[in-house]
Amino acid sequence: MINRISLNFIAVFFVLVTYAQDDLEDMLNEIAPLPEQEAMATFKSGRVINLHTNERVAAGSLELRISHRFGRLNGGAYELWGLDQSTIRIGLDYGINDRLNIGVGRNSYKKIYDGFVKYAFTNQRVNGMPLSIVGVSAIAVNSLHFSDLTRDNYFSSRITYVNQLVLARKFNEKLSLEFVPTWVHYNLVSTTADQNDIPVLAFGGRLKVSKRVSINMDYGYRVALKKNAPNIENYNNSLSVGVDIETGGHVFQLQLTNSLPMVDMGFLTETNDKWLDGGIHLGFNITREFVLKR
Repeated sequence: MINRISLNFIAVFFVLVTYAQDDLEDMLNEIAPLPEQEAMATFKSGRVINLHTNERVAAGSLELRISHRFGRLNGGAYELWGLDQSTIRIGLDYGINDRLNIGVGRNSYKKIYDGFVKYAFTNQRVNGMPLSIVGVSAIAVNSLHFSDLTRDNYFSSRITYVNQLVLARKFNEKLSLEFVPTWVHYNLVSTTADQNDIPVLAFGGRLKVSKRVSINMDYGYRVALKKNAPNIENYNNSLSVGVDIETGGHVFQLQLTNSLPMVDMGFLTETNDKWLDGGIHLGFNITREFVLKR
C-alpha cells in the first residue's frame, strides 16, 4: 500500500514539474525570445550558374570549382555540335570565416586571372530579416599580349572591376530568387564611344524538384548609358538555364547558356551569342569542398 502511494506521489510530482518547466520556458521566452533561425541553403552553391549567390564556403573550407563551356550547338555535326571547342575556368574559393570568402580563378577566355571578395552583411531569418544581403567585389586581369606594341601600354589597361550586391530570398523549401544589381568598370575601352561603366541588372532563381535536384536560371540585363555605344550594341544579354545535381560532397551543374566566358565581367558584358540564332553553349560546373581547418 505504501509503495503504491509512493508511486502515485512520484507520478504527480513529475507531472507538476513538467507543467512548471513549460510555464518557466514560456516566461523566459517572453522576457528574452530565442534567436530567430537563419534560412539555410537558399542556393546549392556559390553560383546559380554563372551569377554569384548569397551562399559562401564554410569557414576553414576550400572549394575547388571547375567550369567548362563547349562551342555553339549550331556548329553542326562537323563541330560535333560544339564539343570540339571548349573554354574553361578553374577556381578556388576559401572561407575565412562565416561571413567572409575570397576566391581566385584562371580562365582560358582571354587568359584572364580573376579574384573576388564576398561578404555577408546579413542573413535571411525566419520571421525576421526577409533577405540575405551579400556584397561581392571582383577584379579581372586580361593577360593576352598587347595587340599594338608601338604605343604606350599600361598594366592598368588590363584591369576590369565588378561590384555587386546580392539580394536573395528563400521563399519556401522549393523556391529561391535573387536580384543582383551590378556595376562593371573597364579601365580601358576600344573607342571613346564605348562605355567604361556598364550597369547590369541581374536576376537568378532556383526551383527544387527533388531532394538532390533543382532547376536554375540566371539573366543579366545591361543598361546603356550612351546612345549606340559599341560595347553595348555589339554584345547580348546573358541567359543561362541549368540543372543542379548534388552527389555526396560534389555539386554537378549542367547548363545551356549563350555566354562563353565564365568570369563575371565576361558573361555579364561580353556575351556574343543569341539563343534565337542557335548560339547556345552546353556547359557544366563541378564543385568539391575540402575541409582544411575545423
